[in-house]
Amino acid sequence: MKEPVTDRSNTIIPHPELMELPPISMAKQAIAEDFQRYFSRTLGRDSEHCTNHYLYEALAYTIRDRLMERWKNTRRAYEQQHARRTCYLSLEFLIGRSLSNAMLNLDITDEVSKMLFDYGIELEELVDAEHDAGLGNGGLGRLAACFVDSCATLQLPVLGYGLRYDYGMFRQKIHNGHQTEEPDHWMRDGNPWELERPEFSQRIQFGGHTEHWCDDDGTLRVRWVATHDVLAIPYDTPVPGFNNDTVNSLRLWKSTATDEFDLEEFNAGDYSEAVAEKNNAEHITMVLYPNDASENGKELRLRQQYFLASASLQDTIRRWLRLEGNNFDTFVDKHCFQLNDTHPSIAVAELMRLLIDRHHLSWDKAWHITSHTMAYTNHTLLPEALEKWPVELFQKLLPRPLEIIKEINARFLTEASRRWPGDSDKLRNLSIIEEGHTPMVRMANLAIVGSFSVNGVAALHSQLLIEGLFREFYELWPHKFNNKTNGVTQRRWLAMCNPGMSQLIDQHIGKEWITDLGQLKKLTAYADDKTFQKNWRMEKLANKQRLAELVEKECGIHFDTSALFDIQVKRIHEYKRQLLNILHVIHLYNRIKQGDTQNWTNRCVLIGGKAAPGYAMAKLIIKLVNNVADVVNTDPDVGELLKVVFLPNYRVSAMEVICPGADLSEQISTAGKEASGTGNMKFMMNGAITIGTLDGANIEILEEVGEDNFFLFGLTAAEVTEMRKNYHPDAIIAADKDLQAVMQLLSSGHFNQFEPGLFDPIIDSISSPYDPWLTAADFRSFVDAQQQIAQAYQNQENWTRMSILNTTASGKFSTDRTMLEYNQNIWKLKQITPYVAKDK
Repeated sequence: MKEPVTDRSNTIIPHPELMELPPISMAKQAIAEDFQRYFSRTLGRDSEHCTNHYLYEALAYTIRDRLMERWKNTRRAYEQQHARRTCYLSLEFLIGRSLSNAMLNLDITDEVSKMLFDYGIELEELVDAEHDAGLGNGGLGRLAACFVDSCATLQLPVLGYGLRYDYGMFRQKIHNGHQTEEPDHWMRDGNPWELERPEFSQRIQFGGHTEHWCDDDGTLRVRWVATHDVLAIPYDTPVPGFNNDTVNSLRLWKSTATDEFDLEEFNAGDYSEAVAEKNNAEHITMVLYPNDASENGKELRLRQQYFLASASLQDTIRRWLRLEGNNFDTFVDKHCFQLNDTHPSIAVAELMRLLIDRHHLSWDKAWHITSHTMAYTNHTLLPEALEKWPVELFQKLLPRPLEIIKEINARFLTEASRRWPGDSDKLRNLSIIEEGHTPMVRMANLAIVGSFSVNGVAALHSQLLIEGLFREFYELWPHKFNNKTNGVTQRRWLAMCNPGMSQLIDQHIGKEWITDLGQLKKLTAYADDKTFQKNWRMEKLANKQRLAELVEKECGIHFDTSALFDIQVKRIHEYKRQLLNILHVIHLYNRIKQGDTQNWTNRCVLIGGKAAPGYAMAKLIIKLVNNVADVVNTDPDVGELLKVVFLPNYRVSAMEVICPGADLSEQISTAGKEASGTGNMKFMMNGAITIGTLDGANIEILEEVGEDNFFLFGLTAAEVTEMRKNYHPDAIIAADKDLQAVMQLLSSGHFNQFEPGLFDPIIDSISSPYDPWLTAADFRSFVDAQQQIAQAYQNQENWTRMSILNTTASGKFSTDRTMLEYNQNIWKLKQITPYVAKDK
């Protein structure tokens, strides 16, 4: 068996003077000197070769220097105190841009802005020069980024592990209303925030076969041989806490070929075959989440998941061996591995493999370690999102982990059969291996069996998990299951993205809310204050103007800032019901065409989000939104009464403009389908008012803000389940003249006059008794709630009051609270403050 790459971190012991440098000053002059030095000497630029990109890069290195000493001191403090750590494994970390966040958390934004002003440079221009890091797709990845931010602010020893994708999900373009995908080569200009750490590279095995033998003690041993190996090279990104000298790490793995090279093939002239292994190795981290509609896509996705898990676990064990030696007796006391959704659940089998095969622990001891260190977070109620892999594919790629999974399953089913003897149906549901024509490995089942904690991400979600998807597991192990309602970090999603409103809040209640969001409750005293309301409206108007400028730039449509800004931005999926939103837009358009505009409220509707490349219906919904927008925006009868846009390439930096400028937040998923949602929290925090179903975290938002400050509509989760048993959308349509009119406009081809039949699948889905999203069933309730909103918006004083109260009630929805709950109930880490010498 090939040995892993040796840890070379201790091969040289530098002179102490090389290690100790004086602290770097945070003063404006010191920042200016470093900025000029990086721009002129490191980057070699001058006045004739000056672009915003190089200015941004020089500033990024200047800021990174100020993170670096804190970064090293944080790592040193964790090691000196032998800290228990959590390793957060996630295939996505949607961190967005790093410059503004780093300046905010170092509390030097003002100094940097003043320094740049002296050079005639606007800070905003350099911020905009940074590319969004293409390391995630949607809510899952953004949540992971918020989590690690909060862990650093709370000074918890948490290390994020992910993959360093060369290309992000994709850059979304809209051509003739259709989504098209272009490569998102987000690192084409480099990434000054990362630090390559090749000395910690790990070797990852694929393919091959296993050999079994008995050692001299008669113990059965297994080796995984004849494998096709790749290297995992770590790149570290600093994750600064807010003004507290803690800088945690996000470690991202890049795949590359090993040093081995087939010289025989090369010398024989078969050059392409000789380098094929290198190309295949690098494909693993080439693109975020490949389209897995094909077999090649499925194989690559499984490779990515195992690559992440194996590299991260080997890295953890490497650190353990360096600090504690080859004794694993206290490993459980010092580690927790949090699995962010089902994607990294192969870590259960991989940790067993490493402990048994490489470090020769017994099965029982290895299982004790694994089952007491793994913790699983589930993020979905959709059964199809609980990943399953063909056993045949597993056997081809990961023969040794598959053997371990089968052994785990056999032992688990023995335990379960003692609880339910002879109940073959229950055991079949519980089994990690799903039998059938194509046997499958159920990864969620593996995660539950191998974890000591299983949590959902909102109260309703967690309840539905134990009542539905995971009911049998809950009956077996009720102590494992718990809820951790999601949150977002107020540093990025209020302090950074909404500076005007943040300053207004600071002036009235101080700055403590930045690390204790519950402090926003103090603003309640100002909700009826006319002067405060006026200032609040002024800040909202400025934010709406920023958003209107983004819409004009991206879509060429003018948004009047006096209109109601009605926003729905999230991944395009049928259960999130962008379709219901656009049906309401068609209803409003029809009212205008019928002359029903008395007491009208002007409205600007913005929808944004990406559809998975292989998701035909989601892409067709995007096309419908764009076609409706074209008709509405060019109809002279409509004018300023209604505007509609589909904002292309929705991303973190766009959301930083969108959520402060929103008046209305659309959270309209079919009840019982959205696990939590985090966009709803960002909008609420910035004073938008929610229209939503009783789904996910909407329920808890409603509880916090009250019914008077939330627009509720639609069926409950229980009513959805009941209605599906006897659903007749045709009868619903026939009984509702407004819905009839909308369906007539769709079926007549009014929005696709030159593309006949294009939207028939959408029309059929709305009319189908098997529509799982019950779009027609919620239409009337949705339209009625929207009419209430239109009337409420006309009373600007009361609307402002509602906006203020939404912000004041958002304290629960900070990831600081979420992380404290994870830590108290699952991780049990000690908060550690590193020592940092201060500059004079």
